[in-house]
Amino acid sequence: MIRSLLLAGAAALVLTAPASAAKKPAPPPAPPAAPDAPTAADWRVPDPENVLVIDTNKGRIFVELSPLAAPNHVARIKELTRAGLYDGRSFFRVIDQFMAQTGDPKDDGTGGSDKPDLPGEFTFRRGPQTPFQMVADQTVAEIGFIGALPVMTQSTMLMPLTADGKIAAWGLYCPGVAGMARADSPDSANSQFFLMRQAYPSLEKRYTAFGRVIAGEDVVRAIKVGEPVEAPQDKMLKAQMLVDMPAATRPKIKVVDPTSAWFKAEVASVRAKMGADFTACAIRIPSEVK
Repeated sequence: MIRSLLLAGAAALVLTAPASAAKKPAPPPAPPAAPDAPTAADWRVPDPENVLVIDTNKGRIFVELSPLAAPNHVARIKELTRAGLYDGRSFFRVIDQFMAQTGDPKDDGTGGSDKPDLPGEFTFRRGPQTPFQMVADQTVAEIGFIGALPVMTQSTMLMPLTADGKIAAWGLYCPGVAGMARADSPDSANSQFFLMRQAYPSLEKRYTAFGRVIAGEDVVRAIKVGEPVEAPQDKMLKAQMLVDMPAATRPKIKVVDPTSAWFKAEVASVRAKMGADFTACAIRIPSEVK
């Protein structure tokens, strides 16, 4: 009854007021525009010790490794790269809306290196000093970035309640994320890995995410598709760590810093456009290679 009376009174005011006094509803605020190009202050130079450079017959791919997320798997990738195991390896299993798999000396998914299999590093521990840039607070969980790697973690509020003062975190399988292949056993990763062509959340906390493509994602998507891929298969012609390349020919790469003003503006723009459908996988992370 009270609501009906108020509405009736408001209607009477509108009827007796001059037409010029009627107010139009204010338009909704415009969503934040996508930011302009990054400025000099928005870039960071990744540690060359943690950049894997893969030359393929389709072009060059740069993968930034994440020792914080998967220290043992990153160490294995570096070891096998420096041993030359990845040179000439085929992309033997490539699924269009999924991933491109490689790193098998047999080029068919049944082989591995002579090193022991690795225990899974499906999650890792995030502490107060972890360089985590949050982009979404879901109360019980937080979504953000560690370098170029998108991650989800438990809520920061849980840190004081844990024995080590840290919380669980895990990589999100967005396009470009590098994951370690394995057999049925969770502790059977060895040498094979895959590069994501699209987002695939069902892999999270089940396969170790050890890095992300920061340049050359178009090359990953150009790799010939097949399960298995019919001959001729696309190949990694040579894999090397950026730091090991001769200084005279070493490419210079930079990538947008997730703590930068540009990145925060990009997050705000994407969140405004996507609303409840927001995902970290939709955020651009520009890079430049010279």
